[in-house]
Amino acid sequence: MADPSTYRPAPGTIPDSPGVYRFHDGEGRVIYVGKAKSLRSRLSNYFADLSALHPRTRQMVTTATGVHWTVVNTEVEALQLEYSWIKEFDPRFNVRYRDDKSYPVLAVTLHEEFPRLHVYRGPRRKGVRYFGPYAHAWAIRDTLDTLLRVFPARTCSNNVFKRHAQMGRPCLLGYIDKCSAPCVGRVEADEHRRIVDEFCDFLSGRTDAITRRLRERMEQASEQLDFERAARLRDDLEALRRAMEKQAVVLGDGTDADVAAFAEDELAAAVQVFHVRGGRVRGQRGWVIDKVERTETSELVEQFLTQFYGEQAALADQADAGGTPVPREVLVPELPEDSEAVAQWLGRLRGSKVGLRVPQRGDKRTLLETVRANAQEAFKQYKLRRAGDISARSAALQELQESLGLDSAPLRIECVDVSHVQGSDVVASLVVFEDGVARKSEYRRFSVRGGGDGGDTAAMAEVVHRRFNRYLRETGAEQPERAPASSAEAADADAVAAAGTVVDTGTAAGEVSDGAEVGDRAGESDGTGESVVLDSAGSEQPPGVDPETGKPRKFAYPPNLLVVDGGAPQVNAAADELAELGITDVAVIGLAKRLEEVWLPAEPEPLVLSRTSEALYLLQRVRDEAHRFAVAYHRKQRSKRMTDSELDAVPGLGQVKKKALLKHFGSLRKIRAATIEEISAVPGFGRRTAEAVHGALSGAAGNGAASDAAVSNTAGSNTAGSDVAGSEAAGAETAANEATGTGAMGKVDESSDLDDSQGRNISSTVAEPTDGARRSESDATRDGDGTAGG
Repeated sequence: MADPSTYRPAPGTIPDSPGVYRFHDGEGRVIYVGKAKSLRSRLSNYFADLSALHPRTRQMVTTATGVHWTVVNTEVEALQLEYSWIKEFDPRFNVRYRDDKSYPVLAVTLHEEFPRLHVYRGPRRKGVRYFGPYAHAWAIRDTLDTLLRVFPARTCSNNVFKRHAQMGRPCLLGYIDKCSAPCVGRVEADEHRRIVDEFCDFLSGRTDAITRRLRERMEQASEQLDFERAARLRDDLEALRRAMEKQAVVLGDGTDADVAAFAEDELAAAVQVFHVRGGRVRGQRGWVIDKVERTETSELVEQFLTQFYGEQAALADQADAGGTPVPREVLVPELPEDSEAVAQWLGRLRGSKVGLRVPQRGDKRTLLETVRANAQEAFKQYKLRRAGDISARSAALQELQESLGLDSAPLRIECVDVSHVQGSDVVASLVVFEDGVARKSEYRRFSVRGGGDGGDTAAMAEVVHRRFNRYLRETGAEQPERAPASSAEAADADAVAAAGTVVDTGTAAGEVSDGAEVGDRAGESDGTGESVVLDSAGSEQPPGVDPETGKPRKFAYPPNLLVVDGGAPQVNAAADELAELGITDVAVIGLAKRLEEVWLPAEPEPLVLSRTSEALYLLQRVRDEAHRFAVAYHRKQRSKRMTDSELDAVPGLGQVKKKALLKHFGSLRKIRAATIEEISAVPGFGRRTAEAVHGALSGAAGNGAASDAAVSNTAGSNTAGSDVAGSEAAGAETAANEATGTGAMGKVDESSDLDDSQGRNISSTVAEPTDGARRSESDATRDGDGTAGG
């Protein structure tokens, strides 16, 4: 715990002007961002008597180790910079208005030739128009079912659309006149788009024009004695009336406005917002947030307006939102202190003037009271639901500290799990919990390079080594000398050293350490033996922060507690890797599934926690989340492998030609048995393509036969004859490697090696040893310390 007086700025150094400030911890991570009209007055409040501060504020200033500020010219600039920093750094002590669930919306795919109407949850996409959000998906489906009678637009998926187009007959909705059936050509693309445009106009609030046009068509049909058509139009008008009745008129003047209200106490606050368009409530959202400091309602209003409309503007840039997300008027219970600056900023987002008002009487005041009642009800339900959760998490962390004999509560917990099927597609996951809550942005996935050699213990050791090796490199910590575990690892190190780049052999070949290029910013020293990282401007940066972007590196923060999924072997392997890397401040435990026992390194007996223990429940949640994440990645990798074909490796053979081959011969076995002349007889295949197919499949068959022979030679390893055969096979393999210059490196696998939680590839190439090299490495490792090298 830091003393705020140790990093308090000297008197007179803080400017008395508007600006934005940020507190950071000892590892350079930004933990709080704020703005002020006067930086001097605002920052002085944080260095007052600790006993007089709000509990969350006291925790923040004692966690921080420094504060920096940026001076701006106007309050509008401060507002914009504060929002940008909060979005960029995601400070843990800032209030974030995040939805506790993904609200359903009605999506219209305007970028398609025949636009589709459907219920959607998830990120916004370009070319799609969204209406909502709505509180319940069934409400969207009910409204959509009613409106399809008037606007018979397509609602089916692309696969269903294509299937019925091939069949030549529409689906059920086409027969009951709830779809215009563009799949079979009942309407052209222009006519279908006109139907969709009218549907969008109706949901946008332009209901009067739609009903007027339908009434004119009905009267015209009646005058022409087309009573059947007039009756259908009459029923359409009734359907529109029922749809509009579900959205009660709350503002008789047809105003477009957002109405926000709050319910709060000293520690938390709930906010509800109603979206009113055309005088009708079109959507509703709600949040509950924890207060960082003593915050008045006016300050909550300012924080909500900047974050909510900033996020909505960003979403509107990603997709065709059908207009600006900022309405002409925003009604709030109290005006923020600098209401003119906030209104000016909102006007920039909208592109025109925005009114920020507190309603005093009439329908708008009544609506504000209704929104406040909703906020109070949501806040009451939140307090009832979360009454035991916060205390339970605190109790779990405290119990873990006492049971494991830790110096402090494990605020950051990481868990590693390995997933595979009989040694194939071996992958691992790393999940992170902070303050007992999952932090999914920190999740990582690993492809285990050693495969199934050595089992789960070797895979666990490899993942632990790679994770903490990256941590040491990214923080610039000293690493102990370590001999490469294999010739492949030595070759990696030699190749990287020749390229003038510092990289540990525990990472993928070609993966360069962030900020570790020789002769650049990371190669300097302050003369005390500690590395000093400089940014592009030459100023010193804390360890673990990228000097170019100013953002934390991905592995820069160590956990207080490392949990591995397994028993004593896995725990000892992980502890040995940490000891070899010189890391002594990370506690390691294992959680065995069968009896839920907690294993400690080098302990002959497990630690048994009570079945009703909050600490055990937290460990189970962490372990189960790691298992879920690992299994999901394993299934993805296995599915990708199972859908690969030998024909994929044939150069110049696309999907169309592959389908033609399979359709002509019926199976891959028959293609492999076919001659070049028979393959050339397939339409679209020439002599050269046929030779490529025949050569590729013949080579694959030869490799398979050779592999089978090698397996049969090594199967009887207990006899002298099999030992000789195995030695000859290994000698032949070594000779072949030397002839081709590959050595023990084998082939280059271009599959993903280390992915983050969003599936982005961090390392694109992996130097994978051959089977012979793997076997020799595995034997050498088992003769040694019993763990697998990185």
